[in-house]
Amino acid sequence: MHFYAKLADIISTSSFSAIKQSRLLAERKLSEEKLKLAASVFTHARESIAITDASGVILDVNHTFSKTTGYSLEESMGNNPRIFQSGLQSSEFYVEMWQALLKEGYWSGEIWNRRKNDEIYAEFKTISAVSDENGVTTHYVALGYDITPMKAHQDQLEHIAHYDILTNLPNRVLLSDRLSQAKLHCKRHGKSLAVVFLDLDGFKHVNDTHGHDVGDELLITLSARMKAALREGDSLARIGGDEFVAVLTDLTTVDDCEPILERFLLAASEPATIGDVVLNVSASIGVTLYPQDNVDADLLMRHADQAMYVAKESGKNRYHLFDTVQDDAIKIRRESLEAIRSALDNQQFVLHYQPKVNMRTGKVIGTEALIRWQHPERGLLNPIEFLPIIESNPMMIEVGEWVIDATLTQISQWLAMGVDIPVNTSVNIAAVQLQQPEFTQRLTALLAAHPHVEPRYLELEVLETSALDDVAHISDIMTDCLALGVNFALDDFGTGYSSLTYLRRLPANLIKIDQSFVRDMLDNADDLAIVESVIALAKSFKREVIAEGVETVEHGTALIKMGCDLAQGYGIAKPMPASDFPAWLSHWRPDVSWQT
Repeated sequence: MHFYAKLADIISTSSFSAIKQSRLLAERKLSEEKLKLAASVFTHARESIAITDASGVILDVNHTFSKTTGYSLEESMGNNPRIFQSGLQSSEFYVEMWQALLKEGYWSGEIWNRRKNDEIYAEFKTISAVSDENGVTTHYVALGYDITPMKAHQDQLEHIAHYDILTNLPNRVLLSDRLSQAKLHCKRHGKSLAVVFLDLDGFKHVNDTHGHDVGDELLITLSARMKAALREGDSLARIGGDEFVAVLTDLTTVDDCEPILERFLLAASEPATIGDVVLNVSASIGVTLYPQDNVDADLLMRHADQAMYVAKESGKNRYHLFDTVQDDAIKIRRESLEAIRSALDNQQFVLHYQPKVNMRTGKVIGTEALIRWQHPERGLLNPIEFLPIIESNPMMIEVGEWVIDATLTQISQWLAMGVDIPVNTSVNIAAVQLQQPEFTQRLTALLAAHPHVEPRYLELEVLETSALDDVAHISDIMTDCLALGVNFALDDFGTGYSSLTYLRRLPANLIKIDQSFVRDMLDNADDLAIVESVIALAKSFKREVIAEGVETVEHGTALIKMGCDLAQGYGIAKPMPASDFPAWLSHWRPDVSWQT
């Protein structure tokens, strides 16, 4: 029986014994109409339709099927659909298809088939099983849509998304994917890869002089040359303008990439004839190696970019290898600056106070405020561990102002206690803070914020080396500050190169002998001579003098004999929290040998 009559019988399952003759005729007419409709739909459908028996032998196809495949009805009938297979899909693909049909009675998906003229085409196919009243599969119906134009458009969009339109080289998106894959490959095989960042020298001049059309043609020419310089497995991408990035894989040493880098330089620097114009440019190249530079793909390109700028600054037309050691140092510094910023914002800095005394009389004349960092993980840190990091950073000004403010706050608290505490306190002033134009105004504002603290209680210690740049400028600032009522000390005296000049021109009323000389003066004749000279100079210029680094009774005794009675150091007291100072003060007694 013809399939459509069978199909009509399936659709119209009537029971002749239970229906009157007139109704039978009506239903038969309806079945014939349904049959005609089904045949018309089959014939004129825009989808290709094929009908097979249960074993997969083709029984019928429609016009669209013949138009799509190139096979007529007569050529298709009796054949198995495997005659259309393209060979692009594995046998496992078809096994899974039939497993789905046998289990679910349905399969759909994309499939690549071959037309009669051997042209490969893509099709979205839906196959359904047709069963009889007992549930036994009798036929399969396959509907297909030729999606080759859609796939071509999709491929075109994919190409646009991953390739540079001008040079047809991979773009940044595809480069990133290839670099990630290359990193995985290197890990598996224990090899290295190089990320090469290349920037053309003189390309802007070409554009400005000859126009962008000539510039574009030059880019096309040079990209083809550079691509030819690659080995199999390497990649070259254009990431914008005149910038290119190459990924060189399977390297054993840095020397392995040098021949390719030389070919890149040659490809870029050889004259290029565009129309009737001969153009000459060159390239600056930066290189970083992975896993020696063990960072992610984005940072690898950034590091190669940094190295490229070094090559450009070094004269162009050359390559430069990224310095991971230098970068590690930069990274550590950046992290340290961020940590100090956080410490300042989260009140992790504290002040400890070291007493200053008159060794001969035993009188405590004041203290020096010394910053400490109460680090949440490393504990209490001395200034040598963090201040050098911000020495030339604007953050040093913030830290310096915090020290002054915190010192004035502490002086105010001591005054409020109403006990006999020597509140004169000195603070260290960094060069970057002292030399800022608005230093006097900032100091005025800080003093104004503590109206109960007389300015004379505050002493600013200026490093001798701070004044090296401009002594006259520093002298003017100090004079302005003295007018406010504060005092000045010249710290670490003797470590600079123009001590006499400073003594003569800077209005500091106290000279501090650097502790490096004091500490070793008992064993080093040169240091002893320097200490004696500083004391003599201070007296000649009518300045007071105080010695740092007094660690033993013998140090104190020697200083007193030389005429220096004022001192501070571990032999007198270590720096301490402000809360400990009153108790220390009540128990402090000078060594008896200093008073004889």
